[in-house]
Amino acid sequence: KTMFQAKDVVPVGEILAILEVSEEVKSKKETVIPSEAKESHKEKKVSTPKPVQQPTASTSFSVNNTNTFFSPLIIKIAKEHHISFEELARIPATGNEGRLRKSDVFSYIEDGRPFKFAQAVTQDPTAYRIPQLNFDKGKGKVIEMDRMRQMIADHMVYSKHTSPHVTAYVEADLTNMVNWRNANKVAFEKKYGERLTFTPLFVEAVAKAVKDYPNINASVDGNNIIVKEDINIGMATALPSGNLIVPVVKNADTQDLKQLAANVNELANKARENKLSGDDIKGSTFTISNVGTFGSVMGTPIINQPEVAILALGIIKKRPEVLSTEKGDEIAIRSMMYLSLSFDHRVVDGFLGGSFVRRVADYFEQFDVDRKI
Repeated sequence: KTMFQAKDVVPVGEILAILEVSEEVKSKKETVIPSEAKESHKEKKVSTPKPVQQPTASTSFSVNNTNTFFSPLIIKIAKEHHISFEELARIPATGNEGRLRKSDVFSYIEDGRPFKFAQAVTQDPTAYRIPQLNFDKGKGKVIEMDRMRQMIADHMVYSKHTSPHVTAYVEADLTNMVNWRNANKVAFEKKYGERLTFTPLFVEAVAKAVKDYPNINASVDGNNIIVKEDINIGMATALPSGNLIVPVVKNADTQDLKQLAANVNELANKARENKLSGDDIKGSTFTISNVGTFGSVMGTPIINQPEVAILALGIIKKRPEVLSTEKGDEIAIRSMMYLSLSFDHRVVDGFLGGSFVRRVADYFEQFDVDRKI
């Protein structure tokens, strides 16, 4: 008799199921041993070694049914083999309702993990894990991490220990872009039925810069650098639960502004409604994190493995700036933004990282104010 339904969140220590023993088996166990057998048993004592009690591995994961369901067993296997959440989401699932089964994961491992780009840490499997600290916890509320938060935590720590992070900063004048969007967003929505946010404009510019500097669109596989042909831009997005997920705009460099706006809006709506599919979060080759959405001036983002760079975009803020004009230097109010690029110094040097983020800023600044929608 099972006490809970599939996908239920079960508190630690609760009974999962009750096994009922049939009367037939019970009666066999209660069969009286004949007296002769009892006597012979008394006379002939055999010393039987006491069985050693095997330790039972306990896992206390709180599973939050959001987009893709992973059981505690799947999470345990993934951690043992250093399989990230993004890689786990790529594995073809054969279980009921698209669930990932243990056999799916082991088959994937036997096939050589085709979706794995970053080389796993084998010498010291605990090298990148969060250390267990002894400290005075004081008074307060204990909040157990849900499954997604655990995967995010592991992925972030793994990334910092895998890639030597370096961050480059530039400042960009977005006045032309801001003015054009403000003047055309109503007409754009009437014509195409899609809201025009800044995100598709950012994705468009970043995709152009990636084409100019293709080595930024790469992954590290041991001693090899894999430069990707497709330009798939991930957008770091906050879920209603407060957790983080990265939906992906596939082949962003081949889409016009209308298509980009439609895809960005669709992915954002799916994220808000917890309806992102596994395919929606697969295959990113470069990631954007718009920290300005929360009012941050700039950020130092952590690379989304197995990528080699991530771009943080700060808040667009009006500031007085000194402009060089035909009449000389003038002070004007401009819409300014800080851009910060974190990159993997194993394969991206300062020249490539600095040149790339500067090129993105150039595309922002040189936005065509006469562009037709």
